[in-house]
Amino acid sequence: MFSHIMLGANDIQASKAFYDAVLGAVGCKPGVIDDKGRCFYFTDSGILALTKPINGEPASHGNGSTIGFAVENSEQADAWHKAGLANGGTDCEDPPGVREGGGMKMYLAYLRDPSGNKICALQRMG
Repeated sequence: MFSHIMLGANDIQASKAFYDAVLGAVGCKPGVIDDKGRCFYFTDSGILALTKPINGEPASHGNGSTIGFAVENSEQADAWHKAGLANGGTDCEDPPGVREGGGMKMYLAYLRDPSGNKICALQRMG
């Protein structure tokens, strides 16, 4: 459904270190910085990009917005979460664990990145 997601970042290098760690924990290659200073993560299923806002204003998170990353199992989600905390991320929501609702069972782990964007690792359990 999605071709790419672009997130605003106030400090591209700090955000790159964070995303290199959390995405590396689930098998993604490090981000690539282009000639405009943006950072791109290329996968078979889409692209994540980090950029300073074009309008020159500080990057800020969207209230109520969350970007989810698919993981294969709870161990990957936990490694993702741990890598994020060790690289400038902060905890948010409940601790990583199983959640049930709407007839679904999922393992979820939430973080805020260095610019305050809320992200989640999600394993669908059935």
